[in-house]
Amino acid sequence: MNLRPIGRRAALAGAALLPLAAHAALPDRPVRIVLGFPAGTGPDLLGRLLAEGLREAWPAGILVDNKPGAGGLIAAQEVAKSAPADGTTLLLGEVGQLAMAPSTYARLPYDPGRDFGAVAELASVDFALVVPPGLPVADLAAYATWARAQPALYMGTFGAGSPGHFAAAMLGQAVGVTVEAVHFRSTADAVAALLNGNVQGMFGSIAVVAPHVQAGRMKALAVTGPAHAPQLPGVKTMAELGQASLSISAWFGLVAPAAVPTPLVAEIEAAVLRAMAAPNLMLRLQEAGFRPSAAGRADFAALMRAETGRWAEVVRATGFRAIE
Repeated sequence: MNLRPIGRRAALAGAALLPLAAHAALPDRPVRIVLGFPAGTGPDLLGRLLAEGLREAWPAGILVDNKPGAGGLIAAQEVAKSAPADGTTLLLGEVGQLAMAPSTYARLPYDPGRDFGAVAELASVDFALVVPPGLPVADLAAYATWARAQPALYMGTFGAGSPGHFAAAMLGQAVGVTVEAVHFRSTADAVAALLNGNVQGMFGSIAVVAPHVQAGRMKALAVTGPAHAPQLPGVKTMAELGQASLSISAWFGLVAPAAVPTPLVAEIEAAVLRAMAAPNLMLRLQEAGFRPSAAGRADFAALMRAETGRWAEVVRATGFRAIE
């Protein structure tokens, strides 16, 4: 995913310089940020940190409303159908809901491109390819060689149709290995399976797997982000290892119902970018394993379109059957 760092820095800098008068048109009623993840998860933390940063701009109040279930579809559908379109109901969405879902679900109860308007990209999470410590491999090339000698490579995922699932399938195609995806209900369950030796690899978020790697309970063979991960020093990126197609991240962003007037969306965008530029917020996100990647609505809309096309090709190539 091309993060266009120069454009993002410019967007943040511009937002930071906007006058306080720009808040005048913001909603004067409590704002609800809906997200399709349970309380206590990484995305929940992202939503609460953002809400905290926006409290000065929105003195009427901000509520983070957790609506988990159905891979985030419940939350997305609720926001897509919400009324009135006055900017008081927003969705903190992610790549699955906003770019993968049109290809992975046969009957999607909303259309990301039609029902939502981009407000701002917020942050990304990168992954690491990890394997059990007892596996006789030291790098990605050795792992591929070892896997080709097996009947199949059993890889854990944190759900069918998730980024970890598609990354595993893409790895199999890239190195010529038959991958059998073993789906678990959560990232924690997939991690436990790897620690117990019940699967032979997985793509896990760096924040989750890094402590296990550091303790010697896992081996990290590669990271999927655009740069080395500070938590995993010495681990190369997929691009450095000749597997640029496996350079993937799970991104998060704020969207509004499509009917919200453009001038109001622009005011919300400015407030969000200003909040995301706060050094303390950025530091707390980094400590939680996020890579702050704030960008305005034009860039975020372009990212959503590009990623929707990219994941449609991945879904077709992997042969994943659309979920009913």
